[in-house]
Amino acid sequence: MEQDINIKITDREGVTHEIQAPTDMAMNLMEVVRSYELAPEGTIGVCGGMAMCASCQCYVLSDTQLPEMQDDEEAMLSEAFYVKDNSRLGCQIQMTPDMDGLEVELAPES
Repeated sequence: MEQDINIKITDREGVTHEIQAPTDMAMNLMEVVRSYELAPEGTIGVCGGMAMCASCQCYVLSDTQLPEMQDDEEAMLSEAFYVKDNSRLGCQIQMTPDMDGLEVELAPES
């Protein structure tokens, strides 16, 4: 059964987009941002979602239960700019039914 979830993404201009993300396509947050063109081409997901760049860094604004941060994500964020306590890499957040209601803000482009 296909289930779309509702998430809110605030882009780098400060505009909040309420979008529906599919949970049946194994997409992650970075890919959702790209498919909705919420960030200019070449400014997000530069490494292709391998947690090797921080171009998809976002700040999690909702108290959504996220998957635990893995070592490579933690290491990348330790070297990234504009990191906050609620920073995550969008490529590491899979769109699952549990993510319904997720609210994030894209970090500034570094």
